[in-house]
Amino acid sequence: MKNKFLMLACLLPFAATAQQKIQPPVSVGKDGHLVYIPDTSGNRIPDYSYCGYLAGDSTIPDLPARIVVPVDGDIQAALDQVAAAGGGAVILKKGVYKVWGTLCINASNVVLRGSGPETILKGDDRQRAPLIRIAGVNNKRYGVAVNIIDAYVPVNATTITVAQANFKPGDRVEITRPCTNAWITQLGTGHFGGGITALGWKPNERVIHWDRKVLTVKGNQVTLDAPLTTALDTTYGVSTITAYQWPGQITHTGVENLRCIAAVDEKRPKDEEHRWMGITIENAIDSWVRQVSFEHFAGSAVAVWETARRITIEDCISLAPVSEIGGQRRNTFFTAGQQTLFQRIYAQYGYHDFGVGYCAAGPNAFVQCESWMPFSYSGTLDSWASGVLLDNVQVTGQALGFPDREQDGQGAGWSGANSMLWQCAAAKIICPAPPGAMNWSFGAWAQFQGNGYWNSSNEYIHPRSLYYAQLADRLGKDVSDRAQLMPASSEASSSPSPRQAAEMVAASAQPALTLQEWITQRPPIAVDTNGLKTGPVKTGAWSSFPPSFVISVQHGRIVKDGALLTGGRHEEPWWRGGVRPEDVKEAVPALTRFVPGRTGRGFTDDIDSVVHWMTQKNIIAFDHNYGLWYDRRRDDHERVMRIDGDVWPPFYEQPFARSGEGTAWDGLSKYDLTRYNEWYWDRLARFASGDKILIHENYFQHNIIEAGAHYADFPWRPANNVNNTGFPEPPPYAGGKRIFMAAQFYDTTHPVRRALHQAYIRHSMECLGFNSNVIQLIGAEFTGPLHFVQFWINTIDAFKKQYQPSCIIGLSTTKDVQDAILENPAYAHVIDLIDIRYWHYQADGTTYAPAGGQHLAPRQHARLLKPKKTSEEMVYKAVREYREKYPDKVVIYSADSDDRFGWAVFMAGGSLPDIPRIDVPGFLKAAANMRPVNLPGVMALKNAASEYIIYCNTAAEISLDNSVKGKARWIDAKDGHLISSKKISSFKFRNPQQSPAVLWISRK
Repeated sequence: MKNKFLMLACLLPFAATAQQKIQPPVSVGKDGHLVYIPDTSGNRIPDYSYCGYLAGDSTIPDLPARIVVPVDGDIQAALDQVAAAGGGAVILKKGVYKVWGTLCINASNVVLRGSGPETILKGDDRQRAPLIRIAGVNNKRYGVAVNIIDAYVPVNATTITVAQANFKPGDRVEITRPCTNAWITQLGTGHFGGGITALGWKPNERVIHWDRKVLTVKGNQVTLDAPLTTALDTTYGVSTITAYQWPGQITHTGVENLRCIAAVDEKRPKDEEHRWMGITIENAIDSWVRQVSFEHFAGSAVAVWETARRITIEDCISLAPVSEIGGQRRNTFFTAGQQTLFQRIYAQYGYHDFGVGYCAAGPNAFVQCESWMPFSYSGTLDSWASGVLLDNVQVTGQALGFPDREQDGQGAGWSGANSMLWQCAAAKIICPAPPGAMNWSFGAWAQFQGNGYWNSSNEYIHPRSLYYAQLADRLGKDVSDRAQLMPASSEASSSPSPRQAAEMVAASAQPALTLQEWITQRPPIAVDTNGLKTGPVKTGAWSSFPPSFVISVQHGRIVKDGALLTGGRHEEPWWRGGVRPEDVKEAVPALTRFVPGRTGRGFTDDIDSVVHWMTQKNIIAFDHNYGLWYDRRRDDHERVMRIDGDVWPPFYEQPFARSGEGTAWDGLSKYDLTRYNEWYWDRLARFASGDKILIHENYFQHNIIEAGAHYADFPWRPANNVNNTGFPEPPPYAGGKRIFMAAQFYDTTHPVRRALHQAYIRHSMECLGFNSNVIQLIGAEFTGPLHFVQFWINTIDAFKKQYQPSCIIGLSTTKDVQDAILENPAYAHVIDLIDIRYWHYQADGTTYAPAGGQHLAPRQHARLLKPKKTSEEMVYKAVREYREKYPDKVVIYSADSDDRFGWAVFMAGGSLPDIPRIDVPGFLKAAANMRPVNLPGVMALKNAASEYIIYCNTAAEISLDNSVKGKARWIDAKDGHLISSKKISSFKFRNPQQSPAVLWISRK
C-alpha cells in the first residue's frame, strides 16, 4: 500500500504548501538522510535528538567505584563521603537494603550503583517521601533580560536576533516566551464553557522557558545549543533572552543497576501509606537513571521536574503499582523538564504511564516504550508541552497523544504542540492541531482522533525510529549500537513463498518477544568491588518524634524557661493553591497539604522550613485544621459526583484513611472513619516535636454549614464512607444549594456517630496529647451547641484519667457556651485555656456575642448582626476580665483585630500576644510574673517587688510612688528595640516618642 496522508491546511502557520501535498514534512532522501519541508513561515518538525544525557552527543559514562556499602550500611553517609571526596560511584552489594527516609544525591559526579536486580532498595516505612532524590539547589541568578527583536522565530530555530549584543559563547541563557491575551484569544483557551472563566488561561501564566547555552555570537545574532520548540511571534508578545548563573545545579549524577521496592500493606490493594515516588530529579543536568526496576510505588517510578535538563532514563521497568486510581497517582515515567530522554521503558497498570507536564519547553522524547493496561492515556498531560516525541511507543488498552483537555487538568487546554507520534500503537491515538501550531503522526496503529497531520496510518514506516535517525544525521555517524531497538518480526508478506511460510510457521510456536523481556536481557553494568573501602554502618534505627519543646502554664500564662511566649499565629491554608509556577509563588506554608514527589513552599512543605519561616516572621503558633476538601476540582463549588478520580493537586489531606472500597463523591475510594491517615498525623507530630506551638483544631465546621459544596466530599457524608454514619442521603440541600447539617453532626445520641466522635477525639489525644506545646481546641469556626462541647470535654477527661497527657486543653466557643462551661465545675476543671474567638467587645463597649447552637457559621452570624470593630481598650477589657475571673487559666485572644492589639492582650495578662520580637534580655521573664494593675491613662503590669511594665500610646505623664527603684528602659512597641535605658532618678515618666512605647522598670 502506498503512503497516504491527510493534511488540514486551514491552520496557520503550518499551512500545507503545494510541495507538501506531494512530499511529507519529513522523509528519507536519496542519500539516506532525513529531508524536511518547512511551512511558509519556516516552521519544521523539530530535531528531537537533542534529548538525553549531553544532548545525545555521548553515551552515559561508568563513573569509577569509590566505596562499597554492606547491607547493614549507611548509604546516605557513603553518598556524602563520596561527594566530599570529589565524586564517584557508591556500590551496593546483592541483598535487601531497608531505607527509612529519603536517600539524597545533592552533589555532582555521584552515582548510586547496585550489583544488578539482586540489589534491592526497600522503602520499609510508611512515609510518602521519595525513595531517592537527586536534587541540587535552585539558586538560579539572572542577569538583565534582553528583547529578541525577530518578528518571527520559527519552530526548530537555533538562531535569534537580540536587541543588545552583550552575550558571549558559553553563556547559559533562558529564552522566555510570554503568555498574552492575544495568544490566549488565538488558542481559544480563555473560556472553556459555562460562562465561567475561573479555569481559563490568564496572561503571564503559560509562560515558556527554555534553558540553553550560547554557541556563537555574530553581531546581534545568537546561536543556541538546541532548537526552540514553539515559535516566537511578536504578534503575541515580545520574547526575551537572559543570561544566568546556577551554582547550585548539579551534574553527572545517577542511579543504576538495582531494584526499588515500596513496602505496602498487602491486605489493602489501594494502600497509599507508603512510598509514592521512586526517584525524583530536580536542579540537575546531564544525569541519568538506568537499569532500575520499580515495584509498588503509588506515584511515579521516575519524575523529572522542570528544573532538570538533558536527563536520560533508560532500561527501566515499573511493576504492580499500589494506590487509588486517580490524579497524581501512577504517573509512572514523567517529565516536566526539557531535553529528557526515556528509552526502553516498560510500565504496567499505571495511570499516565508516560507523561509530559506543564509548559515543558522541550524537546522531550519517549523512545521504544510500552504501557500495559493503564487506567488512562499517555502523552502530554497539562498545558502546552511543546516538542514532544513519542517514538515506537505502545499503549495496550488506552490512548496516546496530545489532547485538547479543555477544562480538565485544572484548565489544561491544549496539552501538546509541535509534537510527533512516530510508529506508535494504542487503542486511540490523539493528534490535533492547535491554532498556530501542529502535531504529526507517522505510522500510527490505532483508532484515530484529531485534525493534525497524519501519514502512513496502519503502515510500518522507515526509518524505524525518528529519534535515532535524527541523531545519526546530526552526529554524522551510525548510532544503531546505541539504539538497541528490539528485533522486528519477519516480513509480513501477503504472498509468502513456501520457504517463508515454513519459517513463519516455525516462529509462530513461540510467543513474540516483549519489550519487558528485551529490557531484562540487557547486560548488567559491571561492578568490581575489589580493593574498595567499605562504607559506614548505620548508627541507629528510625525513631518517632519525642517532644523537644517543653512549655508550661505558670500563673495562668504560657511560658518557656520562665519567659512569656509571644508572637503571631499562622493558619493552615485549607483549599486554595495550585502546583503551577504562578500558583506556587503565592503559596503560604502548610502542614498537611500534599503534592506527590514535590517538596517546598506550595508543595509538600518541609517541616523544618516551615519552622524556620515562622521564626523569621516572629510567628509562635500554627493554627491547624484539616482541609475543606481534598480535591481542588471542588473549588468550583459544584455538588456533583465527579466523573472519575482524576483529582487535582495540591491535596488537602483529611485525618481519615481511604478504605480502598467503593467510590466516594470525588472518584477515589470511600473513607473509613475508623482508620486514620498515617501521613496526616505523622506530619502534625513532626511539627509538634519542634520549637513552635501547634493549635490543633479537632474539627472544622465549614464542612457542615453554608455552601452545599462544603459537604459534597466531606468524609462523614454517608456517600463518602463505609461506616454508615446515618446522615440523610442524598443530602437535603436547602434550595438545592445550601447545607445545614450541624445539628445532626453534633447529635451525640446517634450510636454510630457517637462512637466515631469518641474514637476520633481520643486519637487526637493519643497522637498529640503528650506534647506540652499542643493546644487542643474543639474546632475551627465552631459555633456548635453546649452539649457537644460537654461531650468533647467528657471524652478528653476520660482520656486524662486513664493517661497523663501534657497538652493544653482550650475552650474556643461562643461566649454563652464558654461561660456555661467555665461556670460548671464538672467541666471547668478540664479546661486549661480560654480562647476569645467568636465574640468581642465592640469599640462602643457593647458586646458582639452570637449564641451557640443556632446552626449558623461565624460569617452568617456577622451578616445578620453586623458587628462593629473593637478597640485596644476593649480587647484589654475582654482579656483582663477572664484573667481575673479565672486566674489559673490561660487566656488568648483570637477575635477581631487580634493581630493589631497584641499589646492589649499582653498588658491584660493574656498569653501568646502578637507583639514584636523584644530585643531586651529579661523582659519576657519579668512579664511572666506580673499581673495587671490600674494606673491612670495607661495599661500596666506589676509584680510583688514593685517592678512595672507600662504600655503608653500617648505622651501623657506617668507618676509612680517613691518605692520604685532600679532601672527604667523604654522599648519601642512597634519593633521591640530598646530606645533608652537609665537608672531611675525621678518618679515621673513620659513617653520619649510620638508612637506607642513600653516602659519597663526593674530592680536590676
